[in-house]
Amino acid sequence: MASTTVVDRPASTTGLGDASRLPSLTGLRWIAALLVFGFHAGTMRIIAEPGHQAVVSEIFTLGLSGVQFFFILSGFVLVWSARPGASKRRFWWRRLAKIYPNHLLLWALAMLAAFWFADPINPVAALENLFLLQAWDPRPGYFYSVNNVSWSLSCELFFYLCLPLALPLVRRARPWMLWAVVVAVPLLILALWPGQVLVPEQSRWWFAQVFPLVRSLEFWMGVAAAELMLRGRWRGPRLPVAGLIFVATWVVASQWIRAELWAAVLSVAYVLVIAAAADADVHGRRSPLRSRPMVWLGEVSFAFYLVHVFVIMTILRLTGDWGTGLPGWWGPAAVIGFLLLTLALAALLHRYVEQPMMRRLAPRRAAPNGPPPATAPGGTPPGVPPGRPSTGPAPRPRAPQDETSPATYAGNAPGIHPGR
Repeated sequence: MASTTVVDRPASTTGLGDASRLPSLTGLRWIAALLVFGFHAGTMRIIAEPGHQAVVSEIFTLGLSGVQFFFILSGFVLVWSARPGASKRRFWWRRLAKIYPNHLLLWALAMLAAFWFADPINPVAALENLFLLQAWDPRPGYFYSVNNVSWSLSCELFFYLCLPLALPLVRRARPWMLWAVVVAVPLLILALWPGQVLVPEQSRWWFAQVFPLVRSLEFWMGVAAAELMLRGRWRGPRLPVAGLIFVATWVVASQWIRAELWAAVLSVAYVLVIAAAADADVHGRRSPLRSRPMVWLGEVSFAFYLVHVFVIMTILRLTGDWGTGLPGWWGPAAVIGFLLLTLALAALLHRYVEQPMMRRLAPRRAAPNGPPPATAPGGTPPGVPPGRPSTGPAPRPRAPQDETSPATYAGNAPGIHPGR
């Protein structure tokens, strides 16, 4: 069943109090983070028993696409939360305040671990990683350096720089142009596979999986979908149907679709479930994604993502099981143990680093000068571009939990190699 979202629908009609915060998208962040964790649990040699390893690998084969989920979600949330007339500098500073404290701490811990294990340190790669420039360097050992999952933050930083510059064009784009972006992105992703022949062989993985310009396709897909929904022009299934499409696409893709087609097919499923979750919150429909446990898990998912590979790798190296795995049922038990330990550490990181630093570094709100602006001629609220549907002067909805971008946490390093 198709649904239409008109964003300035009064929040009181939803029965959620502040439905504009879109808690269901916060819950979705945890699902995406768990997919990334499962993928790494299957690729980091935690389980030595082939049969047990095969089960984990089969379930999370497509976990590699978790980063794609986050990038689409990032574009959607940042456009949804953008306020008319907001300062570019303020936007950029808030994004840095969100991602950089956790990144800096994990960078420092990864460097300490490298010293402890007497690993060789490439100073250029380390500096690129520190300043989140590593995704632009196609050389092996550079884009997956230090805390290697932070490559996706390097992509996100590029998205953050671009969005305020492109947003005026997005606001003025006709609906058919936005739909063209949503439709074209899966096709462009599909075209990347034959297009790789134009890139030197040693750089093809970087080009298709890491290069920020290429990965921005998914981000702009989310941007276009959010703008369509803000205008009440989005047409898509409601959450129960979108959820079924998501699960069915996952199963069918993992069993019967060639790997080259996965990203293109999954991008469609991901944007449908993201838009449907937002629609459910705006209209007050039932959504298990906004339950209190799911929202909490979504809130700590950024820290969870940044910590999980470092924790797994460090413990396995300390115990001497790195590259070999644990025998018998010890392997699956270790996966569960890593999940719980990482979740506990993520909760601490979120509470004692991420949240305090966000408050400390957040730009101060400018004090209002003079009386509030009057309504523009014709009844259009100030800041609403001509042609944008509006049923009243309700404020633009905010993003879930302090305008946080879910995709910020994304990323899965698609290859964890022994000794890295």
